[in-house]
Amino acid sequence: MTDPVLSRSRALWNRTALDLRSDEVLAQILDRGEMDAWRAIYRLARRDPELRQRIRRVVATVPLPLPHFWLAALASLGEPVDVGAAVPDYADAGV
Repeated sequence: MTDPVLSRSRALWNRTALDLRSDEVLAQILDRGEMDAWRAIYRLARRDPELRQRIRRVVATVPLPLPHFWLAALASLGEPVDVGAAVPDYADAGV
């Protein structure tokens, strides 16, 4: 998966290239990406059930600033998610 918007995202400041097969890169975009990058991820996830599952897994395991936003986005794409699910606490992560 390549996307020009994602490739330019400031979330990839420590990367030489975009590799969305990496959960670490996906987590960086969900954590530190800008609105355009988030929109691009949403567009890709609309067509890719595997990406939606990976986003759900990252949200459940990685402290993110807006985890329930991502759960709601996944629900809007038809993914079965519990928007009230417990997620890692970003404030306690020391980020």
